[in-house]
Amino acid sequence: MKSLEPAPLRVLERLSIHPWLVVGVTCAGAFIGQLDASIVQLALPALAQGFDVRVDSVRWVAIAYLLAFACSLAVSGRVSEMMGRKLPYLLGFALFTLASLLCGQAETLEQLVALRALQGVGGGLLGANSMTILVSSVPADKRPHAIGWFTTAQAVGVSLGPIAGGLLLDGLGWRWIFWAAVPFGLLAFAMGWLVLPRSPEGSRKSDETFDVAGAVLLVPALGLGLLALTQVSVWPVASPAMLASAGASILFLVLFLWREQRARWPVVDVALFRARDFTMGFIGVVMGYALLYGMLFLMSFAFVKGLDNSARVAGLKLATIPVLLGLLAPLGARLGARITARRTGAAGMALCLAAILGLVAISFGPDRLVVRLVALAMFGAGLGLFLAPNSHATIAAAPAGHAASAGGLVNLGRVLGSCLGVSAASSMLSWRLGLSGAADTMGPAFIEAVEGSLLVLAAFAVVAGAASLAVRPGSQP
Repeated sequence: MKSLEPAPLRVLERLSIHPWLVVGVTCAGAFIGQLDASIVQLALPALAQGFDVRVDSVRWVAIAYLLAFACSLAVSGRVSEMMGRKLPYLLGFALFTLASLLCGQAETLEQLVALRALQGVGGGLLGANSMTILVSSVPADKRPHAIGWFTTAQAVGVSLGPIAGGLLLDGLGWRWIFWAAVPFGLLAFAMGWLVLPRSPEGSRKSDETFDVAGAVLLVPALGLGLLALTQVSVWPVASPAMLASAGASILFLVLFLWREQRARWPVVDVALFRARDFTMGFIGVVMGYALLYGMLFLMSFAFVKGLDNSARVAGLKLATIPVLLGLLAPLGARLGARITARRTGAAGMALCLAAILGLVAISFGPDRLVVRLVALAMFGAGLGLFLAPNSHATIAAAPAGHAASAGGLVNLGRVLGSCLGVSAASSMLSWRLGLSGAADTMGPAFIEAVEGSLLVLAAFAVVAGAASLAVRPGSQP
């Protein structure tokens, strides 16, 4: 199988900057994924109107992608580890691009949700390999800078998403928010074909096998758990559906952990979680991305349905978050290397918490546009200080020789956090809208529901900050 991998263009491979060209390809994948995710977040109100459905239904356009991504990520990572990473990465670009094209042609919400799941599988192939390819291509002393650029590429994608999405929604309609990713996907596929090196020969052990049992247990453990979280506002807590989903998820997770501890070639290297600093860093990754996507979800609805902004105006306002994130991510990487990710991350989460509480307390009042934008800028700056150094410190906390596995788990943490953020925020918003009877209205009642839902994000910020401080002083590079 490895012999099927296309060789990179030799003239590029000989260049001294070739490792950074590889980093550029992984950044392209990060950019595309975040561009798509942020555009879709902004489009949810338009999709709800276009398909004549409520928040409970339209949120599946976002969640289906994240569920498929999460369920396929670890399995894709293990298969790639055995077969080589270049071909699966290229396949991820191809599948993601094809699904984007088809999403724009969907005629029903059900079709769109199914195609988003297919797109999520492509995203899983990209996510399973991007960080590992980056880590394997850059010397250890350069990884903080490479990860900083990776985080910046994600932030640029998230930044352009609301702006481009607002223009496309107002000018051409929701179908173009999916078609917009197609040219980027084609370009990234071509870049990957020409730049990425072949997987090292002999990297697979002669007796290495795929842990089918582990994969069979992992997919329902993740899928049912996220389903239960997503349906909190729809299913009563004591309902048979909720109890069955949550109980089955826990059972599958326990069986998965039992299996992986005994498997010679596990799907997920769960032994990494025995390292306290890695575990705390992983929790930070999950909470950081839950904050980002939970905020994008809530503020999309706040601007469009609560404040009656056009999609274009809402996109420009939402872009404040990722723009500041992207600007501060390289600084966060440098500060993390200089004063430790522990302190930098705690400071970043303090900024995020202050911004959230500011939004809840004062930023939705009349004539508070400047205050609102300042709060969103603080939130983005806090995430910029937190995400890059935390990701690097998490990978660095893994035992020697496990950097690639740690990178894959960091990517899994990202998508789990994204799914957690959207699920928790949408469930809380739907619940509060149901209490107030404002589900089909706009204006102050909707804003009040958003304000209450933001407190969930405040809890995420507290957990992320606590995880940063729980890292042992002096243990980070």
